[in-house]
Amino acid sequence: MLCKVLIFCILLRQIVDTAPRPGANLLPIRSRIMNVDNAKSQMRKGMLEYCVLLLLRKEPSYANDIINRLKSVEMIVVEGTLYPLLTRLKKDGMLSYEWRESTQGPPRKYYALTAQGELALAELDGAWNELARTVGLLKAESPARLTLDGFTPSTIL
Repeated sequence: MLCKVLIFCILLRQIVDTAPRPGANLLPIRSRIMNVDNAKSQMRKGMLEYCVLLLLRKEPSYANDIINRLKSVEMIVVEGTLYPLLTRLKKDGMLSYEWRESTQGPPRKYYALTAQGELALAELDGAWNELARTVGLLKAESPARLTLDGFTPSTIL
């Protein structure tokens, strides 16, 4: 029992120590909190390969068209991110490409899914469905109060 009380006091002290003081500058505390913009950026990077394969499943496309289609669904991607990804996917055998004449300038490289790319996309579909289900379940759970084996601050103090 004493051990549980000590652990709870340590946890409570950590909460108190990180709480903002009246009139205190919040910048140091925020620097210890997760950087949401960085997390969002990492999530987008992790999803980019999947999204590109989804787009190419519908029809072959050239890089600028891929970028514009991603922007239209509010996934901002720049050429410096997309071209290395397309090159890697081509090297890994998931994409092929062909040159097509353009009415507005030089020929364009159109990327398309290969059979191996379709298999990879099917696996990513499964992974996405699993992740979406897990996140959905977690979001549906009601938030619980901080407890330590049934002890709350009101039951200890």
